[in-house]
Amino acid sequence: MTSNSTPPGLARFNALEEHAAHAALHEACAATAWVKRLLADRPYATADALYEASDAAMAALTAEDLAEAMSGHPPIGRPKPGDPTSAREQRGMAGASEELKSEMLELNLAYQDRFGHVFLICATGRTGEQMRDAVKERIGNSPEQEREIVRTELGKINRIRLARIVEED
Repeated sequence: MTSNSTPPGLARFNALEEHAAHAALHEACAATAWVKRLLADRPYATADALYEASDAAMAALTAEDLAEAMSGHPPIGRPKPGDPTSAREQRGMAGASEELKSEMLELNLAYQDRFGHVFLICATGRTGEQMRDAVKERIGNSPEQEREIVRTELGKINRIRLARIVEED
């Protein structure tokens, strides 16, 4: 935004009562520490200030906080029933062949066995093949490498979800 005015969605978010703002943030990310940090920094003058606060909160999450954040994400190829957000974010798998969906299920299970959590990727704008290739590539990572990749991917997802809040009319 080049103007100095606060976007309508951000103004509305800043004005929300604590419990409503908490619920909106928890919808974006299930990590309690992330939600509390963003709530503590309200009001935000700009969308960029909100995104920067999100990035800083994401960088500060512990391994336990990351696990809590990941618990809010369904496996790739299996969006939460009735959840338009996960369906929209995983749109790249919607038209995938049954063969690709089956392969993704096997890869998700192998990844989960190796790391103890769902394969997490910012799926927005990615095809089913790109997500399959990413899980194949990442399954060989060390748990430490994968934790940092997950942190980065969660940060991207959170920014997309916060943008939806900020840009709502």
